[in-house]
Amino acid sequence: MGQTLWFASRATGLVSLLLLTATVVLGASHSGRVATTRWPRFTLHAVHRNLSLLAVAFLAVHVATAIVDPYAGIAWLDVVVPFASTYHPFWLGLGAVALDLLVAVIVTSLVRTRLPLRVWRAVHLASYALWPVALVHGWGIGGSDSSLSWVLALEGLCLAAVVVAVGLRLRATHPDSEARR
Repeated sequence: MGQTLWFASRATGLVSLLLLTATVVLGASHSGRVATTRWPRFTLHAVHRNLSLLAVAFLAVHVATAIVDPYAGIAWLDVVVPFASTYHPFWLGLGAVALDLLVAVIVTSLVRTRLPLRVWRAVHLASYALWPVALVHGWGIGGSDSSLSWVLALEGLCLAAVVVAVGLRLRATHPDSEARR
């Protein structure tokens, strides 16, 4: 198999970053009650949900190919227990932290109707921590790929998109929110 698994892991990691970025941007837009006649809120919500599912699928392939690749010697436990790996323990540990946060967001979203809204919202806000941790994981563990100009440009665009979306979300006001305060 040679470098096939290595390339697959790197590629699916970058695609996962793109999809997670789009998910965070849409999530921030949806929670900020952004809507247009062409993109009503229910559409934003559906696209957010579907992109997040696609991100999870690519992330699963990213993790599986990294584990199956014999070069790094990453074990299944290393993927969920932060900083326990012998292969780049800090950088892989950040990936494990991001994955653990993502699993918490997924599980609470699946049982959302059985949880108090405040609990679900508090855990769901962890995705705002998950995203930069995943980005830094990629910077640190990406090796020489991390310094490629197109990878840096891609990561820079993702960073800019999230900063703008979250900034707009933090500045957003809505009559319903104001009335609740």
